[in-house]
Amino acid sequence: MTRTTQPARTTQAAPRTRRGGSRRAAGALLASALTAMCLPATASAAASATAAAPVCHVREGVRHTDVKGHTYTKDLYCENAVADVFATPEVYGTVIAKLKTSPSWFVCWESGDLHQGGNRIWYYTQGDEVTNWPLWKGWGYVPAFRIETEPDPFPGVPACMPG
Repeated sequence: MTRTTQPARTTQAAPRTRRGGSRRAAGALLASALTAMCLPATASAAASATAAAPVCHVREGVRHTDVKGHTYTKDLYCENAVADVFATPEVYGTVIAKLKTSPSWFVCWESGDLHQGGNRIWYYTQGDEVTNWPLWKGWGYVPAFRIETEPDPFPGVPACMPG
């Protein structure tokens, strides 16, 4: 009986090992194929995330002159939401223009009323569409929470000149 049992075990054990080995090989092959298929998607997703990242940087050598005659040679070029442009950095101030394009530029910042963003930083710019006070040509302030800045004030952006 011992001879009959041993060959049966040997015969059964050999196919199990081969099938197990085949399964492992197939599993490894499948894992490699899935990894290869996922890598381009991961690289593509990373590229998309980079492309979709907010644009926000300080530009040197630009030239903007406001209605008061101040000339600015540096600006913050940044993604933003559609926003009201206020005559002064006050939450309930007069809206003089609309900022409709993104990204937009901002020449300086000023401390004003506390706004929805939880700080008092307002950025000075020229709106895209004048809605009030046409002699101001749309120059005014946008609360920082409407702009994709972090932190506020954004590093390298100058404080607004008095007067």
